[in-house]
Amino acid sequence: MNKMVICCAFLMVSFLVSAEDGSKLWLRGKAVSAEVAAKRQIVIHSESIVVGLASKELEQYWAGSSVELIVDKKLKKLKDGYTISSSGRGLTICAGEEIGLLYGAYHLLRLQQEGKDLQRIAIEEIPDYDVRMLNHWDNLDGSIERGYAGQSLWKWEDLPRTISPRYAQYARANASIGINATVLNNVNASPQILHSDYLVKVKALADIFRKYGIRVYLSINFSSPKILDGLENSDPSNKEVQRWWKSKVKEIYTLIPDFGGFLVKANSEGQPGPQDYGRTHADGANMLADALKPYNGLVMWRAFVYSPTKEDRAKQAYLEFMPLDGQFRDNVIIQIKNGPVDFQPREPFTPLFGAMRQTAGMVEFQITQEYLGFSNHLVYLAPLFKETLDSDTYADGSGSTVAKITDGTLRPAYKTAIAGVANIGEDENWTGHHFAQANWYAFGRLAWNHALSSEQIAEEWLKQTFTDEQQFLKPMIHMMMTSREAAVNYMMPLGLHHIFAFDHHYGPEPWGDRQGGRPDWMPWYYHNANSAGLGFDRSATGSNAVSQYFPPLDRIYGDLETCPENLLLWFHQVPWSHKMKNGHTMWEELCYKYDEGVQQVRQFQKVWDGLESHVDSQRFAAVQSKLRIQAQDAIWWKDACLLYFQTFSKQPIPYDIERPIHELEDLKKIKLNMSYHN
Repeated sequence: MNKMVICCAFLMVSFLVSAEDGSKLWLRGKAVSAEVAAKRQIVIHSESIVVGLASKELEQYWAGSSVELIVDKKLKKLKDGYTISSSGRGLTICAGEEIGLLYGAYHLLRLQQEGKDLQRIAIEEIPDYDVRMLNHWDNLDGSIERGYAGQSLWKWEDLPRTISPRYAQYARANASIGINATVLNNVNASPQILHSDYLVKVKALADIFRKYGIRVYLSINFSSPKILDGLENSDPSNKEVQRWWKSKVKEIYTLIPDFGGFLVKANSEGQPGPQDYGRTHADGANMLADALKPYNGLVMWRAFVYSPTKEDRAKQAYLEFMPLDGQFRDNVIIQIKNGPVDFQPREPFTPLFGAMRQTAGMVEFQITQEYLGFSNHLVYLAPLFKETLDSDTYADGSGSTVAKITDGTLRPAYKTAIAGVANIGEDENWTGHHFAQANWYAFGRLAWNHALSSEQIAEEWLKQTFTDEQQFLKPMIHMMMTSREAAVNYMMPLGLHHIFAFDHHYGPEPWGDRQGGRPDWMPWYYHNANSAGLGFDRSATGSNAVSQYFPPLDRIYGDLETCPENLLLWFHQVPWSHKMKNGHTMWEELCYKYDEGVQQVRQFQKVWDGLESHVDSQRFAAVQSKLRIQAQDAIWWKDACLLYFQTFSKQPIPYDIERPIHELEDLKKIKLNMSYHN
């Protein structure tokens, strides 16, 4: 009996030791023993803090041969990249800038954790984008707009006196994947972030992040001069307003010499901007750019602008910004959402990419899953990111991809940049769902090298975050790679979009019967279901949004027969009886797609359950619970959409598809009170 008690106690201790909460993210390397460390040297030639961090990471975790870290200022072509090479004496990491050595150290440790052969190595890494940025939509009260992983990491009330250890952990995680910029606050910005009391708090964060090569940026409220200091207005042509911004910028750079610049949301969704005074976006952006230019600061001016209008909302960014092409200062970058509406599960790329020939543009992705099941659904976003980056705009002929347009390959710029709206909060696992960590990781890796494949990134992340066992990797890579398409299937297949519940964007609400909203906030505005068919007509006979794309895309998208079927309902109102390429009618294909999404998520459950022996019990149970929710939500989506659209199609659901288990009227009564929504 005593032996059994001892054995049980041992098993309990083993269980507790092996359990993981996900807080280490993908940085789960094991510290090397003193014996291993004694067999190799980490050689540095600098006393800089950054180089010291690179050395420390290798001292703690590198189990291979000796490594020498060299900064060679002549290697300007590397930007903040690096080379790693082997010789008889060991390995050498060489960089033109100190931060390159830290990035190189993380690269080496990643290869070690993946089990790569490091005997003979010759690597050259040059980042594709100069500025690789996270946008935090964090508010000063600690809430996060579209945040699904708890409250904000930034404890403004405690700063600058109390420094959370998570600040350095956050910076380290970002540096390990090459992210070098962070916007601390919501694009719906409070003017208070520019108050002197808050700038001291921002400085405290910047001082921590600097060691990891991360520059701090701030979202600003365009009315700050009037609100903070009582100026008559915030008109960019007002000399007093211009002086105010120059003075504020000087104050910021006095505190934070490497401050990055401003992110601006203006004249959109009720936010103030230059149009309030009869000025243009260029007038507003240039005023800020002129104030920042002496310090090499940047303005990221968002193109997400839409106001009540008779025009198709998908056309508005193009219509507002194209007439301003060539009017912006060179240190202004137009930040453009990947799709023309709003981070939908699938959208075509925004036609502004490539169209503005004399203005720098950058892609804005959403890492946080506002429209993809929040932190409840497993949706790997690298395929979505790649779909946009690899899309051919044809702006400069075939091969003019969004990536090449924005990374400086085809349109050289003062600075190139890419941004992702962060999914990070104070939850122990940082992102609310263990697999949502992969989306933070994937964004960073693609911001560094957009040629990487989604599969390669998934494999890297899985090996570092879970295990390198092939019995685990093969099914999980497949599951991750199919997860985005599964979500599209059970939510909005064939190009359907924006048919979410009005206030929280979580569940389905295609009937859109909420009162008081603008038409372009309502699902029926986008799906246009009637007895004739379904979808938004953006062809030449509809809103003519297709005309904003370069040939041959305008013709391809504009023709019902050549339009890609996964975007069919985005560009066309399609008859219910329209024949698809596989012989189904559009209505039948819609039904089969929704059912396919449900079946895919159920298969995810089976796959995950079969891998229990490869995963620690804590994370296994957490993911298993989330998959149950996802499966239930998929059925909710399928039943709500098919039962609703069936009231227009008047056609039966194919007999071989699982019957709806809900009644439409019951589904219409669901009103979620989502704590995630601000």
